[in-house]
Amino acid sequence: MTVSLDITRRGFVAGAGAVAGLTLGFSIPFGREAAEAKAAIDEINAWVVVKPDDQVIIRIARSEMGQGTLTGLAQLVAEELECDWSKVTTEYPSPATNLERGRIWQSFSTGGSRGIRESHDYVRQGGAAAREMLIAAAAKDWGVSASDCTAVNSVITHKASNRSTTYGKVAVAASKLEPPKEVQLKDPKDWKLAGKPVKRLDTADKLTGKQIYGVDLKLPGMLNASIKACPVFGGKLASFDDSKVKSMPGVRGVVAVGEDAVAVVAETWWQANSALQALPIVWDEGENKGVTSETIREFVAEGLDAKDAFVGNEAGDIDGALKGAAKTVEATYTYPFQHHATMEPMNATAKWTEERCEVWCPTQNGEAALAACAEAAGLSPAQCDVYKIHLGGGFGRRGAFHDYVRQAVMIAMEFPGTPVKLIWTREEDMAHGMYHPYTQCKLTAALDENGDVTGLRVRIAGQSILASVMPQRMKNGADMVTFQTLLPGGEHSISYSFPNLLVDHAMRNPPVPPGFWRGVNANQNAIYMECFLDEVAHATGQDPLEFRLKLMGDYPKNAAVLKAAAEGAGWGKPAPEGVYRGLAQCTAFASHIAACAEVSVSDDGKVKIHRIVAATDSGHAVNPQQIEAQVEGSFVYGLSAMLYGECTVKGGRVEQQNFDTYRVMTISEMPEVETVVMPSGGFWGGVGEPTIAVAAPAVLNAIFAATGKRIRTLPLKHHSLAKA
Repeated sequence: MTVSLDITRRGFVAGAGAVAGLTLGFSIPFGREAAEAKAAIDEINAWVVVKPDDQVIIRIARSEMGQGTLTGLAQLVAEELECDWSKVTTEYPSPATNLERGRIWQSFSTGGSRGIRESHDYVRQGGAAAREMLIAAAAKDWGVSASDCTAVNSVITHKASNRSTTYGKVAVAASKLEPPKEVQLKDPKDWKLAGKPVKRLDTADKLTGKQIYGVDLKLPGMLNASIKACPVFGGKLASFDDSKVKSMPGVRGVVAVGEDAVAVVAETWWQANSALQALPIVWDEGENKGVTSETIREFVAEGLDAKDAFVGNEAGDIDGALKGAAKTVEATYTYPFQHHATMEPMNATAKWTEERCEVWCPTQNGEAALAACAEAAGLSPAQCDVYKIHLGGGFGRRGAFHDYVRQAVMIAMEFPGTPVKLIWTREEDMAHGMYHPYTQCKLTAALDENGDVTGLRVRIAGQSILASVMPQRMKNGADMVTFQTLLPGGEHSISYSFPNLLVDHAMRNPPVPPGFWRGVNANQNAIYMECFLDEVAHATGQDPLEFRLKLMGDYPKNAAVLKAAAEGAGWGKPAPEGVYRGLAQCTAFASHIAACAEVSVSDDGKVKIHRIVAATDSGHAVNPQQIEAQVEGSFVYGLSAMLYGECTVKGGRVEQQNFDTYRVMTISEMPEVETVVMPSGGFWGGVGEPTIAVAAPAVLNAIFAATGKRIRTLPLKHHSLAKA
């Protein structure tokens, strides 16, 4: 996407909205003057600033929300820069500065596990170009050829004359040189810093409490706001009686926010929220007030046998294969609504005047946040800016959706020149999510006399995320994101070969707003495929590993990770008494991943997940230690969803209001995780999202091995596994 400085506000809003998904400043700019003062430091290029004391500041446009993108991208820049890693810090450029400089940092979006895999090339070029400029500055000062100089650990050396200098001493001179038109990037096999398990750059400040999150932010003269929107999807605000609360301590005003919400602004957030809870509000609940989980289930179930469907993957003649099958196996699976449930609820701080609007907020996409700010403020993007703060969780909720930014700006417009910090309550956050879509899936396998699969029919019925969020990305009415892990090629390709195949989607969109939820549609599609193939293997008396490998001849990388996970867990060897194993694998976000889970189930039905061995091939491994951490963290997310994650609907609203009714797994429930990092090179895959997909199906298949009970509807909490 190319954006010029004379772009219209509406054009920029549309452009930023088309970016899927989802920078680190340890110091947060408190306005345009502070940001410009920081930018005034002599930079080598947009990516690298070197100070006289040899401190290196690496600018990172992507967002840090616990996944480690900050450190990984800094490693890649520092690798090419050949700088002293112990003196590296990072900062976020602002999206408005990005526009002013012709989008020199390119995308600010951090979603779809694209933080590193989408930007590795140009950030490495930034580091390499800065290195060449520093060397050139030293060579010019010495009157020697730059080709005769080397740089290592922030020191430039001319061996022939036995001279050396540091980056800090030549940084000013280097910043005045013309950047090289082309640079040669290192072969990954020659990496010295990238590819190594270095410590994260953001850990220390998090441990000491120095790290500032959006909910911590304080600005001079700041007011605080708490908000309520109509809890029924699609409902509106009818009226409120502010006379009941405007004289309460600290209250500065009661504000209608758009058509569906009301906020109280006060000197402290506690005062604002206390007044809001006491505020008499009348809602216009609208036409969705009768919607329930059951009406949604029935509506979506109609799609399982409907004729209207979008094809995602097709080969051969599936109808002929099913008609001529010696045996068929069929099953229907269901996956529920789920909430992002970030530990930090939605929040943003805004300061508005007629000439300028500034926002401080956690966001996965600074450009989309800037677009939301400009739209709400009635100003051009050039008159606005967004200062990104570390996220207390994102998982997709803070990527394509910036309703909280719009609300903060609209509230601040009632208090010109005064910063206003809006924080949602946990209950508000639960009621107004962008939920993991609800889907059902019917799978039918055609088998010959030998138990080999001759055809597979996969019908998905349910919500489309793109239809709600980004309709411009749909293809002839189809949402291809629905088919993640089942597509004929690309980063979400199917990893089995079937002579006859049909995968299609009967779109059914209930009024619950869907969103990109960490792992997106790979999560349920991996459960559908991997659990069903496990059913087929058992129905034909075949070993689940060997059965899968027979279908994976065209997918050697998938076969490699599956074998690694199975061997790591001891597949084919006796498990400890009472322990059973299950497998799963897929391709998602351009990575190949597999898991083997070890599970036991007590006589009274209690599940214990003892261990999961996970193998992942992301092509390149920038920080193996961080990959291990991401696998472990993704398993917490995926297993919590499998065990407990469900949002139910009654009266057109979500019933779950807090963590007492929307549980996540505890430390005592967490299995031991062994990660096999096996990068095969040649491509760049994601890490933070793909591994979620294999945790749940591996465990569910192990539960079947332990109990003989097949779980086809989630979460697991609704099922009894006790022995009869």
